[in-house]
Amino acid sequence: MFTLQIEHRITDFSTWTAAFDRDPVGRSASGVLAHRIGRPVGEPQYVVVELDFADLAQAEQLLSNLQTQVWRSPADAPALAGAPKSRILEAAS
Repeated sequence: MFTLQIEHRITDFSTWTAAFDRDPVGRSASGVLAHRIGRPVGEPQYVVVELDFADLAQAEQLLSNLQTQVWRSPADAPALAGAPKSRILEAAS
């Protein structure tokens, strides 16, 4: 199992959630098995997203699509503030 973890600042959670729900990157078609959204305590303008995959190549491809398509488009990422931080994790147990 592999998890693409993304952290970034946002300008408005409702706007960000609406954009996430529109799914401009096509999570299901890209192999996402499950996702989680978290917000650090005391940091309402920050989100952490975790996307689970069975295959590393799928996680890498989705990250590439986010970087080259979604995050560069104000229409697809209207509440994004600054550059997202991302990493791919492999389940250790």
